[in-house]
Amino acid sequence: MQKVRLGKTNLMVSRVGMGGIPILLPPFDTAVKVLKRGLDLGVTLIDTSFGYDDSEVRIGEAIAGRREDVTVVTKTSWRSKDRALKALEGSLKQLKTDYIDVWLFHNVSTTEAYEILLRPNEAFAAGQEALASGAVRHIGLSTHSLAIAQKTVTSGLFEVIVFPFNFVNNHAEDHLVELARKHDVGFLAMKSFAGGQLTDANLAIKYLLQFDNVVPIPGIETVENIEEIVEVVEGDWTLTPEDWQRIVAIRERQGSTLCMWCEYCKPCPKEINIPWVMNIESMWILWGKRGFPGRMLKHIDQGRTCDECGECEDKCPYQLNIRETLRAQLDYYDREIKHQL
Repeated sequence: MQKVRLGKTNLMVSRVGMGGIPILLPPFDTAVKVLKRGLDLGVTLIDTSFGYDDSEVRIGEAIAGRREDVTVVTKTSWRSKDRALKALEGSLKQLKTDYIDVWLFHNVSTTEAYEILLRPNEAFAAGQEALASGAVRHIGLSTHSLAIAQKTVTSGLFEVIVFPFNFVNNHAEDHLVELARKHDVGFLAMKSFAGGQLTDANLAIKYLLQFDNVVPIPGIETVENIEEIVEVVEGDWTLTPEDWQRIVAIRERQGSTLCMWCEYCKPCPKEINIPWVMNIESMWILWGKRGFPGRMLKHIDQGRTCDECGECEDKCPYQLNIRETLRAQLDYYDREIKHQL
């Protein structure tokens, strides 16, 4: 498979990576086989997190014996130095490795969170210590906020940015892709399929391949998933006029409901975690029966307290129909999910 340079890290990685959340859905042995199939097809970058249940354990098993051929990206959500380093220790153990290629500070999506990260003796200091020891070779940051992504890219402190990017949530196209190129920061595109809401790999992956400094990291669950994605990567990336017509139609249909998780809608007067409730369906697709109840039920219960005041929509920079989407997602839970739990 074609490889691309991941910004100033100088890591040469496959043109597409594998995301580590949906790989939690199949049984353990099946998941390992799926990952190994991806590796056999030439996919050399895998993205995961210490917080993704046993995703790291599954990946560690899959890459055993071929570690040097794989670029491992993992994350910590902790902001304190001590807890971040403890999470790193856990990642190394679960991945069965003595170093992480790219260690990310996970979901830093507010100015306050970014500033806390950079305080003395907080998580960024853990990253510097890990770089010095060799436990980590490069550091980066993941965020759902365009403003934080831009700040990260221009700061000179990080080598990799992970940001949502797909042909519906395409704000990065105009506001981040060229900025990352200018500052030589590697760009990993999460939510290539909008958390499962986009289903056509031919459109989703080909769209992202138009940007030569962007590496999509779609989540995979089955051998068929990764084979389909690799087939797109190894084929003709040209988007035909018919492809663009379909993209425009999907944008028009879904563009008012796809949440970017920027969290500008918060705080809610009812303390509803709005992005989580807006993404009930995609979280069900990602986590299934195994992870959904523990992560989502409290948010769903709180979501039912919405009095539709509209304050969230006034704050949303993407002008989403939040109230309508909350109703629809709660209805989806009652209709499609509740009886399965």
